[in-house]
Amino acid sequence: MPATEVNKDLQNERKKCTFKNEEFTVWWVGGEAKLKEKRFREKFFLGEPEFFDKVPLHFVSHKEVYEESVRKATVIFRKVKQMQEQGKDGVDNYMALLGGLLGSGIIKEGNPLGVHFVMFLPALMGHGTPEQQAEWIGKAWNCEIIGTYAQTELGHGTFIRGLETTATYDEKTKEFVLNSPSLTAYKWWPGGLGHTANYCVVIAQLYSKGKCHGIHPFIVQLRDEDTHMPLPGISIGEIGNKLGMNGVNNGFLGFEQVRIPRTNMLMKNAKLLEDGTFVKPPSSVLTYGTMMFVRVVIVRDMANYLSKAVTIATRYSCVRRQSVINPDQPEVQVIDHVTQQYKLFPAIAKSIIFKLTSDNLWDMYNQVTSELDKGDLERLPELHAIACCLKAVCTADAAQAVETCRLACGGHGYMTCSNLFGTYGMVTAACTYEGENTVLLLQTARYLLKVWTQAMKGQELVPTVQYLKSFISNKNQRQAWDDSVPGIIRGLQTVAAGKLRLAYEHIEQRKRSGYTQEEAVNLTSIELSRAADAHCRAFLVQSGYEMIEKSCTTLSPELGRVIRDIYELYAYDEAVKAVGDLLRFTTLSESDVTRLQQKLEDSLAAIRPNAVGIVDSFDIPDMVLGSALGAYDGNVYERLFEEAKKSPLNQEPVNKSFHMYLKPFMKSNL
Repeated sequence: MPATEVNKDLQNERKKCTFKNEEFTVWWVGGEAKLKEKRFREKFFLGEPEFFDKVPLHFVSHKEVYEESVRKATVIFRKVKQMQEQGKDGVDNYMALLGGLLGSGIIKEGNPLGVHFVMFLPALMGHGTPEQQAEWIGKAWNCEIIGTYAQTELGHGTFIRGLETTATYDEKTKEFVLNSPSLTAYKWWPGGLGHTANYCVVIAQLYSKGKCHGIHPFIVQLRDEDTHMPLPGISIGEIGNKLGMNGVNNGFLGFEQVRIPRTNMLMKNAKLLEDGTFVKPPSSVLTYGTMMFVRVVIVRDMANYLSKAVTIATRYSCVRRQSVINPDQPEVQVIDHVTQQYKLFPAIAKSIIFKLTSDNLWDMYNQVTSELDKGDLERLPELHAIACCLKAVCTADAAQAVETCRLACGGHGYMTCSNLFGTYGMVTAACTYEGENTVLLLQTARYLLKVWTQAMKGQELVPTVQYLKSFISNKNQRQAWDDSVPGIIRGLQTVAAGKLRLAYEHIEQRKRSGYTQEEAVNLTSIELSRAADAHCRAFLVQSGYEMIEKSCTTLSPELGRVIRDIYELYAYDEAVKAVGDLLRFTTLSESDVTRLQQKLEDSLAAIRPNAVGIVDSFDIPDMVLGSALGAYDGNVYERLFEEAKKSPLNQEPVNKSFHMYLKPFMKSNL
């Protein structure tokens, strides 16, 4: 877009940038080749006329939102096939089109085929035998069948051992009989289940020879492949309107004496022989592989959604002028208020740290998965623990940060066309799906309790909990405070270790008082969840620091300085928020707190000239942002007015309600 069309305040901000945007973008997306692919993909998809909305979706009905989302989803994957025919295939296409950037720019209310690719296919790959994969994966990959993943029920979510759906083996017919024994046993929430999918992986309690063998995955046909009508015994539909994600088509599902072949039980791990004999898997945690994969993806998606929110709010804050700082001078850009900087810049830092940590987690996931294929389960519990707490902390922090960005945009941020409301709806949903956040923190805490006992015995610890050895060897004394980033990492690790030690001791005290282990853990669960949260935050600061320092060896000094400013702000912000805990577990003093606050404020000032340059370098096209407040040209007020004119209420000068209700009311002489 020509510079003359760009808002002058925004253009002046871009002139202040001390680094080359393109270098940042190359680093951000993972290299020149990745950037070339990204921009080709965006040009290929965003130029498609079938993706343009004639009427903004927030003005149409719930039913029309779903129908439009299905239409766009089919166009998306037809175009993916076109890319494949051009030799431009790859998993990155699917990641982009199902994620929080390009995908959400095309289908703003969520993709009804998302769970098919993100959970149904991975479940087949993770739980199916080679024979089952040969039968199902080709059909699923080519979308000859559309699947979903049905685990959560109306009465049970995170506690999957409590699921009520049953799959009872009939030895005579060599079939499973699926039943929903109560209303609360109905599957509830799976994306695409309502009217989109015709198959699904169902998680059910396996019964054979009169005994329950726990939960296992089964592939079940739900609808006729030609007519799409529900099959006999299948009760299916959509659960209704939600805060966000209304294109996803979340559904309910009940079974009444539904029979499936024995071979439809996915048997890569556990197996059921023809005579009904159950064969245990080598490890019970293998069942959770699909969920771990999704949690890894969620952390990356939080970074993507948050990068959209901070781009919108930062650009708007440079265009909006509000209040004066010096009485004899004009109104200033909102971004010049330090309180506004403190709303925006830590959120920018979070989006970057979350993305780098998701890259780190992705590498760990791939490494552990390759070890699993060799029968090595040693690091699986570590991956599960860190994925649980990262999912919990990153989704909670992202939701809070998006809401802070909305508030930073004042009244205009409340408008749907800001796209902050829609972004918040997508992000806050992640706080609950794939494991409710508090429960996930407690799962991490359970792992930490185990490694704490190992550490006390002097046993070797895996990398993410190595710091516990230092804490124990330090005789549990308060850590000497150091406000460098490595010092802050040690301080936050000391907080995590100290909280874990206290939680462990309080559990033991309660057990000595007569409580069972389970009761003692429940009574100590507030402390345990806080210990897990502290463990995760220390990991995030450490991961971000290590990833950025590694990057700086290949970047220009100008860009290196900027991204160091970012992780320093992130570290100072986490430390300031943890001041009470740091006072408790380290030698932090009042003067140290004052110095820490000053370093935080200095880091805000350091980022200020580059704020627009940083969000520009995220390289998010306007159509993906979908925001009247955050467009590249900064013409906020013109875009807001154009959006207002699109309202159906503005298509006629007088609405019929005036003649039907208002006029009679006004003439009635009350």
